Amino acid sequence: MENRLSLIKTDYKETEKRVFPRFPFSYLTFKGSDEKSKTFEVKDISFTGMQLSLRDGGHEYRTDQKIEGNLQWKSANLNVKGVVQWVKGARLGVHFSDDDNMSQEIRKFLSIENIMKSMKALHTTPLDLELPQNLDAWLQADGPVEIFIWNHADNEVAQFQIIMLDSFIEYEDGKGLRSGKVMTKRDLDTPLVKEDEFVFQIDDSLDNEKLKFAQDILAEVPENYLSDAARTFLKLKLRVSASN
Repeated sequence: MENRLSLIKTDYKETEKRVFPRFPFSYLTFKGSDEKSKTFEVKDISFTGMQLSLRDGGHEYRTDQKIEGNLQWKSANLNVKGVVQWVKGARLGVHFSDDDNMSQEIRKFLSIENIMKSMKALHTTPLDLELPQNLDAWLQADGPVEIFIWNHADNEVAQFQIIMLDSFIEYEDGKGLRSGKVMTKRDLDTPLVKEDEFVFQIDDSLDNEKLKFAQDILAEVPENYLSDAARTFLKLKLRVSASN
């Protein structure tokens, strides 16, 4: 994994890049209220906004334009309103309307219950996925949550990342547990590999709210999605750090 991590020094907060494999299908989509609107893939989402991507062709959305439509996630759906914050080709960022009722509905939509309904154990999928070396487990719930567990050559856990909406928790052997914020996420497509590049902003100290979210997610992951050894390791590291 060392060649997949790089440190960026800034004058403000420390940020780091991570490159992860990307699953080519997502059940989390957005369609504008206009009948002519195309269906966007939701690349990532949080309680305050989302990033959308269009696979086939362009769109007519512009920066500062109001946007309204339907979020669809398997059996769950939600009508949302917002403003386009930025546009880069087929991608755009949307900030949800600052409305108390909408905020509550978005939190219900992004509940752990809905996350678990879409959780997939991609390291056991029959699909022919190209997995990076030493990636032991890869869980994904479309845009909101991904869990990566990496092993040493002797199959002992070396590190893990739990990406939760716009936050993350990471453990690395020898460095311990850290938390942070997802600043950007973008495609890194090559002819043979599909990957996403994340830029994380590292918290000055471990954020207990993010840690609690990670604990709550792990508690609901189906038993057969992780090996006993991997589950025990994650529980131990998250629990020990929470008590410090």
